[in-house]
Amino acid sequence: MSGAARVLKFGGSSFAGPDGYARVADAVGRRLREGSGPLAVVVSAGPGETEALRERLLGVDPHPEDETLAGLLTLADTTGAQLLAAALHRAGIGSTVLAGARLGLVSDAVFARARLVRTDPGPLASALAAHEVVVVPGGQAVDGRGRPTWLGKNSSDLSAVAVAAAVGARRCEIHSDVDGVYSADPHLVPEARLLPLVSYDTASLLSLHGAKVIHRRAVEMARRCGVELVLRHARPPFARGSRVGARGAPVSAVVLDRRSAALRYRTEEEADRAFAALRAANAEAVRLDGGPLVVAVGGFLDLAEFHRRRGLAPGEAAGVPVTVLRGPVATTRLAADADGAVALARRLHATFDEGPAGTGRPLRLAGV
Repeated sequence: MSGAARVLKFGGSSFAGPDGYARVADAVGRRLREGSGPLAVVVSAGPGETEALRERLLGVDPHPEDETLAGLLTLADTTGAQLLAAALHRAGIGSTVLAGARLGLVSDAVFARARLVRTDPGPLASALAAHEVVVVPGGQAVDGRGRPTWLGKNSSDLSAVAVAAAVGARRCEIHSDVDGVYSADPHLVPEARLLPLVSYDTASLLSLHGAKVIHRRAVEMARRCGVELVLRHARPPFARGSRVGARGAPVSAVVLDRRSAALRYRTEEEADRAFAALRAANAEAVRLDGGPLVVAVGGFLDLAEFHRRRGLAPGEAAGVPVTVLRGPVATTRLAADADGAVALARRLHATFDEGPAGTGRPLRLAGV
């Protein structure tokens, strides 16, 4: 098939039940008919499947080694990729699955939150030359010794950008349960407004503080490789919402991930050590001003066990962080619990000046 390869990513919400795979297969077929060139389709596991595997593992070993965790959790995305390949076959579309060591993505040996260190584009190029569609399970790589590694929670975005960079694609389409970047999580703050054009800097800062619409390391790789991110909804008609690229208007936003946790330490030195250890382990973390406070972002890490294994002083739970962004400046407040955090996020968002939805006009924060 002539033409450059195009890269699409479908998040787990696309695959809520067997019908989801058929819907995505239909969408892939339409995209093949609309343009020249093969498709690389990166997929996440279906809703709850990765967490179900994690819970099974914890039932066997409450404190598993990261290598075991990575080896097991990557199976959820592989299952999703094979199920999509089956749906494509049923729809008469030729495809192959490129997973694990066959993919050409090489990471460090931080097994459960690995960072990519290099990409061999050869396997992808060969597969795309021979097939209409190459299906790639998200979040997978191998270390320098060929052992399976996992790029972390919600890392299919990162896989998609890595694939786009490897095949020379100028853009990468990310399909998820929202159609773009909003001024707050629209599932929690109904008044949240779509931001149609967002810079890499803004998207990275939002993700660092817990916004789930796109993975932070995916944004950073997209910036380095010059890949524009086009965000779309995961369900038909797959509406396009935001674009993430080199340019974007300054925005204000409220970020809340109820799984994130703020920890208070006895001293600034203890907080600094914990923050450094989290970052060394490739875990997302933010060191807050105004006290010995560290935010562990995303909630997928066993914090007590993490501190124990590294000989760190345990931090005390200090609340759920809610962060307000005004341009490049982030200010975090702490709520007592998840419900309080949602209420706080809604109050903060209500102070934003109104801007017409979809205009890209900067949103300003008043009175905070």
